[in-house]
Parts: sequence; structure tokens; C-alpha cells
Amino acid sequence: MSDPIDPAPVLDALEGFRRSKAMFAALELKVFERLERQPGRAPEIAAELGLHPDGAERLLDACVGLRLLAKADGVYSNAPAASRFLVRSSPEALVGYIDLSNRVSYRMWGDLETAIRTGTSLWETTFGLKGGSIFDHFFKTEESKRDFLLGMHGMGTLSSPRVAAAFDLGRFQRLVDLGGATGHLALRACERFPGLRAAVFDLPPVVAQAREFLATSPAGARVELIAGDFFADPLPEADLFALGRILHDWAPDKIRLLLSKIFARLPSGGGLLIAERLLDPDKRGPLSAHLQSLNMLVCTEGKERTAAEYGELLRAAGFGEVQTRVTGSVVDALLALKP
Repeated sequence: MSDPIDPAPVLDALEGFRRSKAMFAALELKVFERLERQPGRAPEIAAELGLHPDGAERLLDACVGLRLLAKADGVYSNAPAASRFLVRSSPEALVGYIDLSNRVSYRMWGDLETAIRTGTSLWETTFGLKGGSIFDHFFKTEESKRDFLLGMHGMGTLSSPRVAAAFDLGRFQRLVDLGGATGHLALRACERFPGLRAAVFDLPPVVAQAREFLATSPAGARVELIAGDFFADPLPEADLFALGRILHDWAPDKIRLLLSKIFARLPSGGGLLIAERLLDPDKRGPLSAHLQSLNMLVCTEGKERTAAEYGELLRAAGFGEVQTRVTGSVVDALLALKP
């Protein structure tokens, strides 16, 4: 008789979307916001939020199993992770990114097979939206724009401190973060390196809302906001550029265009700091990077890559030395230098 085969990998994958959607629903229904104000029992929470009593209790208990809530003597409360990451008032909230995942990504992932068959994103087949870039879709309304920026800010709050610490950036004078959103990476870099000044270069709708985020740090006084399109407009002067979660959005021809513009603008000895989720050299992992690469397939024209693949693109643009750091956070870091 052959050894029994563990079905855990299959069952774990089967339940994955259920775990995600339970968290999405609890966030959408404001469960975490309610419990942050005061712990409560299922009937009172259901009544206050306008939920079916039985459905609410099932969701609450599922969130206890997910370690998002705690339960004692029938009273529910937020677990520490929920208070920190799932409540909008928290400075480390991931609410914007989760909202975006629920309202946009989750729906497109429902037709993943079409993206794999065609090799194209699913904006048109899912939402009927034709043409334009991914950001045209995200910025269609003020609400969707703010959700996107809050999402990028929340994820950046997790990753940017480690990216800024990955290399000694003290040799550089001026950092320009291209597509820098709320300035989370520029702020962390300026906090760590007192002699550094920075600028966030992003689309006008982003820059219009970014200043409120810069005010959260004393280093914000050393961060300038510049409106522009890094594909179409001249780049500001800098001896260090940064691209955080940018290159994975685009096809190789656009990446080559952008890297060439950056290389031409840098002085000799200048650098390019890249923050992306790296695949292992043999592409056997990590799973999070592979799942993100599938997300890029359904949402964009880009993909995740190995350090060697990024190095090939960088050297083709003229860069010399390329250093890599695995940060242990949601993105890793590369530093490329102009000879």
C-alpha cells in the first residue's frame, strides 16, 4: 500500500479565496471600525451595522479563526493586527489596498483563466473599460483615486523603511522618487539620511493629495512635490532616482524607455533605487511573488521578475554595478549605479 498523500496543499488553495473574502466583507461592512470603538456581542453588532444576526455571527466567528478578532465570553474585539492594519484611523492602515483588492482585483481574478489564455489584462472584460493606462481606471473618480493612494501608502508604510535601509544612501544629495505616490519612500529615506533632500514626481492628481501625507513626518519639509508624467515629461535633476513598485506595471519596451531616460539624466556615479518583489533565481518561489505576478497579469501589462532579469534590463540601459537586497518585507531592493 502506498504512503498516504497529504491533501493539505489542495485544501489550503481551495480555502484561500474564502479567507480573503471573509476579511474583505468584514472590512466593507465596517466590523473592524465598530469593534475599535467598543467590543460587543454578535446581536448588538448586527443591529448597529444593519446585518442579519446569523450571518453576522458566522462572519465574526470566521474572523476569530482568521486571528483578526478575539472572542471571550461571547464578546468580540479587534485583534492587534486588525487595530493596526484594518482600522482607517491607524497610521499603518492597509484599508485602501484591501478595498482596492475587494472592489477591483477580486472581480478580475474571478476570470483569471481568460487573462492566462489571452495574456492581456481584464479591465475591458470585467468592467467594460477600454483604452488608457491602469491609472486612468484607478483615477476615474475622487473616491477611487483616494482608495488607490491610501492603498499604496499602507503598503509603503510596511516596506519603505526596509527599502531605505537596504543600502547606504548617504553618498547621494537629491533623491527623486518617480511615481512616488504619497512620498512614503522619500520620507523614510530622508529620515534615515539627514543630508538627503528628495522630491516626489507623480501625476498631477496624485501630487494634489500627497502633501497631507508629507506632513506626518518632520522630514516632509525636505521633500518637494513635482507634477509630471515620467514617460512623457523631462525628469527633474537628481543623483539618485527611485522606482517603487513601478517597473512591474509595464511591458519591457516601456521599461527600457524609462530606464534610458533615468540613465541619461543621472550624473556619473548616480544611482537608481528599485523596490520590487523579487522571484527566486530558479523561479520556484516565493509564492507571494508568483501570486503578485498573476495579479499584474489581470491588472496591468507587467509582471514580477528575478534579480537577474532586472539586472539584464538595467545593464542594457547602461548601468554598471547592480546590488540586490532581500528585505523580508513585501518588496525587495536593488541599487544600480551609473559608471
